[in-house]
Amino acid sequence: MTTQPFHDRDGWIWLDGKFVPWREATVHVLTHAMHYASAVFEGARMYGGEIFELTEHTKRLHRSAEILDFTIPYSVAEIDQACKEACTRNGFEDCYLRPIAWRGSEMIGVSAQNTQIHMSIAAWEWPSYFNPEEKKRGIRLTHAKYKRPSPETSPTAAKAAGLYMICTLSKHAAEREGYADALMLDWRGYVAEATGANIFLVRDGVLHTPTPDCFLDGITRQSVIKIAKKRGFEVVERHIPAEELSTFSEVFICGTAAEVTPVAEIAEHRYTPGNISLSLMDDYSKLVRRQLQMA
Repeated sequence: MTTQPFHDRDGWIWLDGKFVPWREATVHVLTHAMHYASAVFEGARMYGGEIFELTEHTKRLHRSAEILDFTIPYSVAEIDQACKEACTRNGFEDCYLRPIAWRGSEMIGVSAQNTQIHMSIAAWEWPSYFNPEEKKRGIRLTHAKYKRPSPETSPTAAKAAGLYMICTLSKHAAEREGYADALMLDWRGYVAEATGANIFLVRDGVLHTPTPDCFLDGITRQSVIKIAKKRGFEVVERHIPAEELSTFSEVFICGTAAEVTPVAEIAEHRYTPGNISLSLMDDYSKLVRRQLQMA
């Protein structure tokens, strides 16, 4: 299936405080972020005219920038408003948003303290991250070659562009083998996450999810935990050895893009999307469309 390339579209992108025609939202080839990955970003979704947990996403963007040693020159309130206007300008009520902030082209080198900090916000229609039919019966994952690094070696608490290089490599390898995604372990060998989503595993009616000490504690992940507890499910956050993968009956992943997606397979392990995965998938869908109230 072919899609329209992202550089050649109609519409508007918010860039450095003003809206510019989509095709004119460009940067120089010597932009520091392109060479040294000095960029942080967010992914958010609008459902029925409301951006889910917008301020939480924007606050995390600011925190990520601070971790990467730069300050975004726009407040949380200004970014929130720009996100809403980006949707309105492009005529969207259901869409995906990508705010991103990066170091500019004033300096090229490891040191870049005098670079200008830029920011843009784009919005586009993106119905489902995975094939809808595949999602219903559970997606297939394989094992990733690369592992999530120690927080002593990378700024793992930031949603930073450079941390996704191994995710792209792992997802490409998985897709070449016919899988939808890949499960990444951390540097210690514990279950971590998929290439762009957190993971939950079910055993005897209890949800187990990895402790987010070297990867993002996703906003969707936090929402799913609240929903699960509201339903009366026990949620256990802990380190999960890869050897335990065969002991779970249900598995699902979650994220802004992935939403809540059941998993039918992780390489040699098989799972059946059941009551817990499917009910939480349904509850999350209701929550983002303001059809489910949280205490």
